[in-house]
Amino acid sequence: MVDQTARMLRLGTIVMGAAEVERGVAFWSAALGYRVHRFPDSDNDFTILVPPDGEGTRVALQRADGEADPHPRLHVDLVVDSAAEQSAEVERLLELGATQVDWDSYPDNPDFVVLADPEGNAFCIVNAGHG
Repeated sequence: MVDQTARMLRLGTIVMGAAEVERGVAFWSAALGYRVHRFPDSDNDFTILVPPDGEGTRVALQRADGEADPHPRLHVDLVVDSAAEQSAEVERLLELGATQVDWDSYPDNPDFVVLADPEGNAFCIVNAGHG
């Protein structure tokens, strides 16, 4: 049994690749309302997006070659509390430049909608109040 009081590890930053980092930064900072923190000397345009109050998980983008994986093993879930909130957020994110993904793995009566950011990184809008 592991002593939970000794745990020091915590989730700090989710890092995503982007061919055009500025496009990704513009989308995710607007989507989440996060502040942008740039590293001018970075070789790969590494940029961190920080929650407005400075608390919680950060999102970062860095320049990456190649296309985004259409079925990523790791992705971001953004959570809302109702179907109405889910619909409103999907619409808002589409207006910001996201695209709806023609997901071939939806279960019957899904609680999530799969979108992709302007760089093709898939993410989900999950209705936590579903079912």
